[in-house]
Amino acid sequence: MPLRSKTIKEGIERMPHRALLYATGMHPIDMKKPFIGVATSFTDLIPGHVGMRDLERFIEKGVHSAGGYPFFFGIPGICDGIAMGHKGMHYSLASRELIADMIETIAEAHCLDGLVLLTNCDKITPGMLMAAARLNIPSIVVTAGPMLGGHYKGRRLNLTTDTFEAVGRYKKGLINDKDAKHLEICACPGAGSCQGMYTANTMACVTEALGMSLPMCATTPAVMAEKKRIAYESGIAIVRLIKEGIKPRDIMTENAFYNAIMVDLSLGGSTNTALHIPAIAHEAKVKLTIDAFDKIGRKTPHLANMIPSGPYYMEDLNNAGGIPAILKRLYQRLKPSMTVSGYNIKDIAKQAEIYDDEVIRSIERAHHKEGGIAVLRGNLAPDGAVIKQTAVSEKMYVFEGVAKVFDSEEMAMSAILGGKIVAGDVVVIRYEGPKGGPGMREMLSPTAAITGMGLNDSVALITDGRFSGGTRGPCVGHISPEAMEGGVIAVVQDGDRIKIDIKQRKIELLVPEKEIKDRISRWKKPKPKIQKGYLSRYAKMVSSAASGAITID
Repeated sequence: MPLRSKTIKEGIERMPHRALLYATGMHPIDMKKPFIGVATSFTDLIPGHVGMRDLERFIEKGVHSAGGYPFFFGIPGICDGIAMGHKGMHYSLASRELIADMIETIAEAHCLDGLVLLTNCDKITPGMLMAAARLNIPSIVVTAGPMLGGHYKGRRLNLTTDTFEAVGRYKKGLINDKDAKHLEICACPGAGSCQGMYTANTMACVTEALGMSLPMCATTPAVMAEKKRIAYESGIAIVRLIKEGIKPRDIMTENAFYNAIMVDLSLGGSTNTALHIPAIAHEAKVKLTIDAFDKIGRKTPHLANMIPSGPYYMEDLNNAGGIPAILKRLYQRLKPSMTVSGYNIKDIAKQAEIYDDEVIRSIERAHHKEGGIAVLRGNLAPDGAVIKQTAVSEKMYVFEGVAKVFDSEEMAMSAILGGKIVAGDVVVIRYEGPKGGPGMREMLSPTAAITGMGLNDSVALITDGRFSGGTRGPCVGHISPEAMEGGVIAVVQDGDRIKIDIKQRKIELLVPEKEIKDRISRWKKPKPKIQKGYLSRYAKMVSSAASGAITID
């Protein structure tokens, strides 16, 4: 088989290269084997990643068993939950580009023959997929698995409902100090990505639906022995992929992206996929815009009602049959596509079994006729904005309210917790886009506080920033163009009326066109919030959210 690694290990002129490889402890009999990089995002900082040391061992066993030689290297990770609500969140989306660049750098510098990408959380998984598509060398993804639900007073707990939203309930006096303390200890009981269809788990499901991880990888909990077996099988699979010359762009085709978006929408996944999937497609040389989400979503039923909008946890989805069972429900709509397992996606769907008709409903009994994400347009967002429509109550599908405008998340959060937001308001948070943030921060703290205070059926929130997968309610993000680029959101004023109409896919600032133009002519671009370091450079390179917030070469 043709191996890239021959560049660094064959010929007399590579004597010093071999000497350095032997210095790592490598045995001469392994020199002819495929060199496989295992990019691991293990860190003690993220609960979704603390269990990866065990998975690394099983990947290593699989690679060795199949006749490859593994080399481990580290990739950084950020926990969005810990980074939420302060300066740290500026770095989260921006880290996606660093992750892709780092994997490219290591793989190219060392002429690796293939990659196993061990990941789990929000920006790490898309960053790794971007790298795989860009490098286009045989690759397989292992997502480390979701966290089990917590328990307190006989009730199952999850991160969003029982910590972020609990802040708002505490402020309203609905939770006492004792219960608050127990919730923060019990909500996240151990290793794994947070329990619902938040961004980490949504991206794991997207990865499996794309065909880049083995069946059941996305939903098998982090602490289960089955997850170790999947890691072992993935180590074996990467050697087969190298031998057969199967590369990521053979798998991540236009059909594969269609299937992945359809699965995402059927699960009511995070709106962050409207950033990540186009960015991965860009690296895979597949043309894809956010309009694909709306087009596919209008004919994709919402089949699994997962938290935060529904009652079901990732462990429930796994026990019901996982992503293969979702694929089975969507079988007639699936497009043929190759997967790293060696099976076509339609074969996986056909062989799957569905064990719970309530967790994974039939198309006839779908929770909603349309999928999770809707793309809105109007004078406030001519390039588009996104909303998780399956997390919005029916009464809020059409909403008109009065703008209360804030130039940062912190200012908005202070007003919300200070009781200054009332029914009928539209909270506008701007200068939080890819350039203006910079880094397009998630707004889970303010959206969760609004929900916790019982206002998510009477208050809307719009932003040029983005939302956590844990957000629910009438929250419109990714407003494009963003305020820092002179988008209309930059000239919204307190007291303006704003109308959101999800069914008509509209978001409008109800101000005369001439007045809007006059305001824009008087608008002056503010100084960047961050003027040094990586984020300053990132702000100069990053594109609009409407194109996936990719960095421009």
